Amino acid sequence: QVQLVESGGGSVQAGGSLRLSCAASGRTASTYVMAWFRQAPGKEREFVASIWSGGFTYYAASVKGRFTISRVSRDNAENTVYLQMNSLKVEDAAVYYCAANPTHTVVAATIGYWGQGTQVTVSS
Repeated sequence: QVQLVESGGGSVQAGGSLRLSCAASGRTASTYVMAWFRQAPGKEREFVASIWSGGFTYYAASVKGRFTISRVSRDNAENTVYLQMNSLKVEDAAVYYCAANPTHTVVAATIGYWGQGTQVTVSS
């Protein structure tokens, strides 16, 4: 089992920045691929960014160059995954979800573990 707890959401004006955090715990959390997805009202949950245990990262085209994903692993099998979001746009507003999976996937339906989500609001 992997437990995920997000924090750091909030409201910001377009062009601003926010940093999301995800505390991951569980026996296998340190080896899993960690990712962020988001879901805006009336839209499907979509992939944002992912990071492997070795540090390799992958981004959706819509956020590449503006968002940065990173992770810090600890010896007690706890991980913290961050999503630094810069140059935020109105269209970035959504509920952001932390995700964990044994293998990489950009398909929300195949993700094994989800956090509860954190709201990001971007005003013009």
